[in-house]
Amino acid sequence: MSVPDAPPGQPAKAATAAWIGSALEYYDFFIYGSAAALIFPKVFFDESDPATATLLSLATFGVAYAARPVGALFLGHFGDRAGRKNVMVFTLILMGVSTFLIGCLPTRAQVGGLAPVLLVLCRVLQGISAAGEQASANSMTLEHAPPHRRGFFTSFTLSGTQGGQLLATLVFIPVAALPEDQLLSWGWRLPFWLSVAVAVVGYVIRRKLEETPAFARQAASEGVVKLPLVVLMREHWADVLRVVAGALIASVSTIFTVWALAYATSDSVGMSRSSMLWVSALANLVALAAIPLWATLSDRIGRRPVYLAGAAGSAVTMFLYLWAISTGSYPLIMVLGIVTFGVVYSAANGVWPSFYGEMFSTRVRLSGMAIGTQIGFAVAGFAVTFAAQIAGPDGDDWSSVALFTAALCVPPVIAVLSARETHGVPTERLGEPSRPEASQPETVTA
Repeated sequence: MSVPDAPPGQPAKAATAAWIGSALEYYDFFIYGSAAALIFPKVFFDESDPATATLLSLATFGVAYAARPVGALFLGHFGDRAGRKNVMVFTLILMGVSTFLIGCLPTRAQVGGLAPVLLVLCRVLQGISAAGEQASANSMTLEHAPPHRRGFFTSFTLSGTQGGQLLATLVFIPVAALPEDQLLSWGWRLPFWLSVAVAVVGYVIRRKLEETPAFARQAASEGVVKLPLVVLMREHWADVLRVVAGALIASVSTIFTVWALAYATSDSVGMSRSSMLWVSALANLVALAAIPLWATLSDRIGRRPVYLAGAAGSAVTMFLYLWAISTGSYPLIMVLGIVTFGVVYSAANGVWPSFYGEMFSTRVRLSGMAIGTQIGFAVAGFAVTFAAQIAGPDGDDWSSVALFTAALCVPPVIAVLSARETHGVPTERLGEPSRPEASQPETVTA
């Protein structure tokens, strides 16, 4: 028997809650990226060696990604046994608290080497939170959505992520414009303290959500899986590997938002902090519109061709974007930044929430998405640190970084070429072995 559609209005309600929650959650996550590139080298690390301070600061950005696979194991297990909603509430509260604490930390000048240690601990908590956020929100929206519109509704999780990144950038623009002494003494703390409001608003929104029909039915009929990880590795190990490889596409995002920002504002290029933050803001604004459009296209022609266009295209446009930064031409930087991050990368970004989730059955979907994506994201998070190393002692070897980013786009292309098409497959048959008719859209009555 087919899984019944959610009640009228419930798919939109779930998508809206996922969008708002993800935006608030990733506001917290991305303000750290801006601070790691622009502020933390001078606040938490030894200023006598600016290059090393920047490298160490960018490494703390990657620490959260290292913590994410561990968080995925626990939160994936919890979500496949206790439900998607409970994970969504927990992750938002944890992110809000850990981000607020970052804004309260003492600096290196105040407590010496203890300061970066405390910073890393808070960043680990952020990583654990992020590990369960997207997988639980994606599972929630996917399982509420009608089969022929899963791509569209599930894309709201990622457009919410872009909304959070946009909000973080807009908050940092006036903060970055403060005089240097005010910025480094108290100004940088303000965006982190706003996370209190993030936690409160997100909690209220997500507590009102209903559990998905697919999960509720699974629990009522067959019961929840006692050890989701065991079932996942037995039945879906190949799909987990595909998701790990596919998640490396996030390297485009981390290089764009962190390393490129640090490179553009370095002495070798000399762009102002505010001007580069505006590039990020406008690119994210375009992405907000592009992501659901790409996802809607995937509901019509399939996930694979849209994802392929985004992954392969990002390898090319990131090279052009970093080249534009090296020229110092702001109009060129702005145009190519929007094309790269706002348009091309959004093709892959808008499709993966549905594509990855559709590879797994309901009983292990959250574990599969969480573990697969977070291992891949862990590598992508440290791509910033590797980029800082291969950029040379002056940090200006942009072509090596561009080639490195392009290389990280190859595994996602291979992963999607090896994957089965999933758009239109009935919800209760997702995660089954491929059948000739499985890729045909389900008949929808008006």
